[in-house]
Amino acid sequence: MKTILAPVDFSPATAAVVAQATALARLLPARLVLLSVVQAPVIVSEFTPMMGNTTEFVDAAQQSSAERLQKLQRELPTDLLAVVTETVTGLAAEAIAEAARRFAADYIVMGSHGHTAFYDLVIGSTTHGVIQRAKCPVVIVPAQ
Repeated sequence: MKTILAPVDFSPATAAVVAQATALARLLPARLVLLSVVQAPVIVSEFTPMMGNTTEFVDAAQQSSAERLQKLQRELPTDLLAVVTETVTGLAAEAIAEAARRFAADYIVMGSHGHTAFYDLVIGSTTHGVIQRAKCPVVIVPAQ
């Protein structure tokens, strides 16, 4: 069975990514995996007392993400082969590439937020990181 992995971040780009991934899943036909990656907060030593318990933060983010993925899944057309949702914790590009391997994805469909080259240089681009790590084709949905 073919598999389409669609990592989403619940930004305005999510709707376009899900629409393109759904269209591709119908065309092949393939199962659709909706993935959300929760990144743990970076702790700077001077601010550690203000952060509180990061485990509680990550747990709450995972719960919220799982609920939002289930809502997306309920809104999808019922004629799709299969839809799976998963929330993982980690660095986005690495987690997406790992999920692609684990689900044996044939395609990854993900969004591009259209940041500037300077932003990508300083902060890094999840999309670029996935392209470097992926063993399957990556379909990029451009920012609107």
